[in-house]
Amino acid sequence: MEMFAQFFWLFLIITALTPYLQQQMLRAARTRKMVELERKRGSRVITLIHRQEALSLLGVPLTRYINIEDSEQVLTAIRLTDKNVPIDLILHTPGGLVLASEQIAEALLRHPGKVTVFVPHYSMSGGTLIATAADELVMDQNAVLGPLDPQLGQYPAASLIKVLESKEMKDIDDQTIILADLAVKALKQVKDTVKCLLSKHMDEEKAEETAIRLTQGTWTHDYPIDVEQLADMGINVNTEMPGEIYSLMSLFPQPRTARPSVEYSPGPVYPSGPKES
Repeated sequence: MEMFAQFFWLFLIITALTPYLQQQMLRAARTRKMVELERKRGSRVITLIHRQEALSLLGVPLTRYINIEDSEQVLTAIRLTDKNVPIDLILHTPGGLVLASEQIAEALLRHPGKVTVFVPHYSMSGGTLIATAADELVMDQNAVLGPLDPQLGQYPAASLIKVLESKEMKDIDDQTIILADLAVKALKQVKDTVKCLLSKHMDEEKAEETAIRLTQGTWTHDYPIDVEQLADMGINVNTEMPGEIYSLMSLFPQPRTARPSVEYSPGPVYPSGPKES
């Protein structure tokens, strides 16, 4: 009976420690892969990847987005990088705080070495703002960015302004008028920021045109902007994604569930002729 109790407590300890050990193994594997990529490309590799990973011993999933802690970490990595060393930033994010995203974008813009941003799947909202600071944007052919129109709470800033244009002032409540006033300022601020970022690689007129298209409510906030649309805007984008980026992304898994939503046999599949009977 005593031996059974010892095995029981040993089982509980191992079960509790397993998620932590798995996270440490994943972290070590990521570091090795990043070092390999840095040596191959002669660059500083930085990842800004937001998943709903299990981050505690209890395996509680937490929603991730760009925040001030992220901007502090990225700015530190940039500061520790020699001005002549290129920076490779891997982005996978739904977006986040404008302040944090703008800090990262402007720090990348000021870095003298070449800045390449890789988007293997998606980089929306604040992630798109960061991507506009790149000297070169590399995306999977199916990857997307998103519009940069500011949101005030649950309302798009551009839509709030439309309310003022479509109604008499006497028919609009005070709160909406205040929000619309903030919306005008937010749209101008974001447009000016994006124009500044784009002006490094475009003439002023083209940068203004592209900034307006991205920030002034042309699309809904979750609209996917693909590679072809970005190229039409004059953004330096290509689809020559290194295989190492995909390998690194595989080391940022979603939390495990009882049954995966998507399943397939691992490895590439090549065309083959019909089997002979």
